[in-house]
Amino acid sequence: MKLLAFGILGLAVAACDVMPSQTPSVGDVEVASTEFPKAARPVAPIVSSRWSTEEARDRVEEADTVMDLAGITPGMTVADIGAGEGYYTIRLSQRVGEAGRVLAQDVVPAVRDKLAERATRENLDNVSVKLGGPADPKLPANSFDRIFMVRMYHEIEAPFEFLWRLRPALRVGGRVIIVDAKRKTHEHGTPPALLKCELAEVGYKQIEFHDMPQIGGYLAVFEASGKRPGPRQIKTCQQD
Repeated sequence: MKLLAFGILGLAVAACDVMPSQTPSVGDVEVASTEFPKAARPVAPIVSSRWSTEEARDRVEEADTVMDLAGITPGMTVADIGAGEGYYTIRLSQRVGEAGRVLAQDVVPAVRDKLAERATRENLDNVSVKLGGPADPKLPANSFDRIFMVRMYHEIEAPFEFLWRLRPALRVGGRVIIVDAKRKTHEHGTPPALLKCELAEVGYKQIEFHDMPQIGGYLAVFEASGKRPGPRQIKTCQQD
């Protein structure tokens, strides 16, 4: 299946071409954003779509190590949230192969467009690119084996709402993969205890944690656990 070019930009930016569900969003539209608590800690601003050069990241085998720990195999359907310039998108595309699918999402339209151009230029037939929202990733329900959030969790404006609306997108046995630094959120990182607490409040259980000093951070793996709580049941977590 080839990426389709459409719209005045001629970009392949719709997710429905590669997703198993045609549902445009799993966000429960009748639940207002005001129902969710705000994070009791700073939210880091988005300052760049690039964390480091791809060559430098490949020299320490960042993507290969993370994908191995995440259990990425051919045929999987994976979302890359906050994909930026596409470092993981490209490598996930290669790892899942022709039978797999990758949905790359970003909240900055210009970044999304640039990544869509790259996907088309590099003939990534199993990649689709989509614009997400600050409080809603707008993912189709029951669609993903893995959802990646690499060095961007601390930039999510409304983490509890975002995680709540994200959860139904996981397939049974699906996992959320978060890579971040052991720094306070205003320093562009997320303390591991804070991360674990915030995800637990929305009904995710941490099942793995890996220190990754070679990339200056860590990898945490979560699964949906129990019933998704109501927005008013969610409590804020304090950053130490």
